[in-house]
Amino acid sequence: MNSGNLPRRKSLAVIIGATFLGTTLLVGCSDNKGAAPPAMGPMPVTVLDMQPQSVPSSIEIMAQTEGARETEVRARVGGILVKRLYQEGDTVKAGQPLFQIDRSTYEIAVADAKAKAEQSTREMNRLKGLIEGKAISQKEYDDAVSANAVAQAALRQAELNLSWTTVTAPVGGTTGRAIKSEGNLITTGSDSLLTSIYQSNPIWVRFSLGESDLAKLEGGRVTSKNVSGVELILPNGTVYAKPGKLNFLASNIDVTLGTQQLRAEFDNADNQLLPGQFVRIRLLTGDRDGVFLVPQSAVIQSEQGNLVMLAGEGDKVAPRPIQTGEWRGKDWVVLGGLKAGDKVIVDNLMKLRPGAPVAPHPPAVPGAQGGPAAPAKPEAKS
Repeated sequence: MNSGNLPRRKSLAVIIGATFLGTTLLVGCSDNKGAAPPAMGPMPVTVLDMQPQSVPSSIEIMAQTEGARETEVRARVGGILVKRLYQEGDTVKAGQPLFQIDRSTYEIAVADAKAKAEQSTREMNRLKGLIEGKAISQKEYDDAVSANAVAQAALRQAELNLSWTTVTAPVGGTTGRAIKSEGNLITTGSDSLLTSIYQSNPIWVRFSLGESDLAKLEGGRVTSKNVSGVELILPNGTVYAKPGKLNFLASNIDVTLGTQQLRAEFDNADNQLLPGQFVRIRLLTGDRDGVFLVPQSAVIQSEQGNLVMLAGEGDKVAPRPIQTGEWRGKDWVVLGGLKAGDKVIVDNLMKLRPGAPVAPHPPAVPGAQGGPAAPAKPEAKS
């Protein structure tokens, strides 16, 4: 054995022994009662004092907007499309030019028809003098008059065809995508569609009610008596400022889907709503008394149902099962499970446990700086 290693082994033994002694002392001390850690104060929570109120009862359904009127713009004469005269998506007025079809062929047709009409007029006038002198038969003169009438009609038709080379908007509204491009050959008939114009004021909203929604209504169907109003909820969750009205109600149930088709109408003078937009329709079906409004964020959804946390007796956390109805804005309409004076906790829900002490305070006053101060924690006793 190398004697030079003995001092190093002795030093290591001293370190291990000291460490073991220190651990033993710590374990021994743990058996004795030491100073208790400072007691934690009750959790500060915001509570809402529940009071029954009356809210409109309603049914909300997914819906889609559509133009109150969709008008097809079609070519009435054929030819090469030489120019599009509008910007796709623009709002146009009735009679505004939208497309220009090559005019040259129709200009020639007008010139030819005009020459024939002038010739027939001269012939009719010449024969008129002869018939007065009884130099010709009445039939010859009548034939000249008829030929002139036919020539004049052909001229008017040629002029009309020429005017149709400029395709105008039949109604005012918002233009759609152009179906044909410059240089395309335009034909009349089934291939004559050039674009569409959508009238979005008023705007229509189409939706349908299923059997479960219809069952909520008196008599199981929509009538003027059980629907007092119609509201539109925008994609951002806000309610459209202008109320609507039902303007179509199907008289039968779709046998395939089991739904009843409906349509509502809304003023859209500022073009806030666009055709094809997905929205929600709220049918107001009367008033519901004695219900409570609870923020959606305060309602806990579990397998057993919805519940809320209350600041109960002694300011202890008390879970309470509730029966919810529909949403009203950012709140749940609570139909059962709460009573007047209950204090529903609306924050720090993830930190709460049943029976835990809390320090409830009302919500911050809107516009106040900072909000309510949390209760001071009790000092640990020495």
